[in-house]
Amino acid sequence: MKTHSINTYLLPILIILILSSCSSIEIFKENTEVPIRSPYKSFVIINKEVGMRGFSSQFIDQQVQIHLQEALEAKGLVYDKTEPELVIRYTSNEDQRKRESTQNYNPYPYWGYRVWDPWMYNPYYNNRSTNSSTSNYELVQVIVDFIDQKEDKLLMTLTGVTEVSSQKSKSKKVLKTTDKLINYFLVEIENTQKL
Repeated sequence: MKTHSINTYLLPILIILILSSCSSIEIFKENTEVPIRSPYKSFVIINKEVGMRGFSSQFIDQQVQIHLQEALEAKGLVYDKTEPELVIRYTSNEDQRKRESTQNYNPYPYWGYRVWDPWMYNPYYNNRSTNSSTSNYELVQVIVDFIDQKEDKLLMTLTGVTEVSSQKSKSKKVLKTTDKLINYFLVEIENTQKL
């Protein structure tokens, strides 16, 4: 009986910890100059054609290029250097940042503080110490312009923002963000076709 009640209280705490440890990816739509003229059958990636790097890491830059091309080809679009209907350009902002966190530490148990309400006063409460630490992270913005070649105007600029805690995880987070941007754009095209 006691084990069941402990598990009931621990489960929500574990879920909150897991969710807070996963940094989210936010998507922002900007700079719409012309409406989507669907369907688009062909595309080109400017960065690939002119050798313009969008990321500081050449490895990540090439991964993003390949990822964009494969995702759009999987949806039936054809890569066309000469007469594309859709022009894609990407870039990034990679901003190193620091985060300070403060944690209260009490070497003594909170006797009665949470379990038995009658003891509101805890003689050890004033013996708490505060530990502060600084952690480094990188705020990465993946920015993709979708341009109508015929109009030579922006269909939209999509920006994906995420936090990266280490260089090992950066590539995966950038590709996940790129996936979300592509999916967002493809949903916009599908919604236009339904109208």
